[in-house]
Amino acid sequence: MCAQSNIQDRQGQHVYAGFDVAKKSWHVSIHVGSQFYRSFTQPPRAEVLGTYLQHNFPGATHHSVYEAGFCGYGPHRELLAMHVENVVVHPADVPTTDKEHRRKNDPVDSRKLSRSLSLGELRPLYVPSQQAEQDRMLVRMRYSFVKKQTRCKLQIKSLLAFSGISIPADMDERYWSRRFIAWLQQLRLATDTGTSALHALVEELLFLRTQLAAFTRQIRRLSQSEVYQRLVTLLRTIVGISELSAMLILTEIIDILRFRDQEHLASYAGLVPDEHSSGDLQKVGRISRRRNPALRAQLVECAWISIRNDPSLALAFERLSHRMGKHKAIIRIARKLLNRIRFVLIHQQPYKPVVAG
Repeated sequence: MCAQSNIQDRQGQHVYAGFDVAKKSWHVSIHVGSQFYRSFTQPPRAEVLGTYLQHNFPGATHHSVYEAGFCGYGPHRELLAMHVENVVVHPADVPTTDKEHRRKNDPVDSRKLSRSLSLGELRPLYVPSQQAEQDRMLVRMRYSFVKKQTRCKLQIKSLLAFSGISIPADMDERYWSRRFIAWLQQLRLATDTGTSALHALVEELLFLRTQLAAFTRQIRRLSQSEVYQRLVTLLRTIVGISELSAMLILTEIIDILRFRDQEHLASYAGLVPDEHSSGDLQKVGRISRRRNPALRAQLVECAWISIRNDPSLALAFERLSHRMGKHKAIIRIARKLLNRIRFVLIHQQPYKPVVAG
């Protein structure tokens, strides 16, 4: 009878759980409606939280929230499967008082989350499907190996310069040909230890190249799948975009319709400046540090290629360079490319340059 009464008491209520995720434990705070209920620590498993909400608040609508971080979207999907209306938020988007900022700890963070969730103050992040997430993981892995390969090449060049060894004039070290790498493998420094250090770097480079080739083959196969083939073909009608760059762009954007307008998409890519304005004072700063680094880097790389092959973008870049310098001008060109990408993906049609006439 008492249990039945408890169920009736919870009918129509909304229960909000905010939890701070960590490897060893989660700190959870509960609000019932707008009223704080309690805080507690639990094992770091979504099923424990879902079971607690179902057992202690039967008949209620259960909501939960956590900040995006190392655990990804696994807890989110598990909680949804248990009929808990979970959302994931960006840490910087959670309203924080000065007191909470100065006294930051897990209990404060979880209580702040549950309170903000109960007041409807949080803006949830877009959560991709598991398939889209795994596809993006593959493309990002290749992107990270490209950076590792670049770093390894710079280390080799630095070691040669430090050791006083000049690269022969007939060696093409720009493209790191087989002949150049064979020369590196046969090279001997003044001591055995120095030679070992050089050869270790060369071996690392060869390993990275092998892995990059494997990633590239996998991504090219993925680009021919039903999900991506048509979209890749459409994006490649834009000057400056290759098959691999199209795949990175698609796996980072995932769904173009989740961006409400051009400004929202540009902000996600990190192609808009920070702004601090008050009254008549307007101060526009540098490009925002809050961005998708992989997407931004790829768009800038595509922009450099496009100004060599697209007359209209080359003219725009030259005009902008005179006014603001090349580094700022190329960001503007990347923004133009992003607008073309958005047009192609929304309208599902090839890009056709406007011919002045």
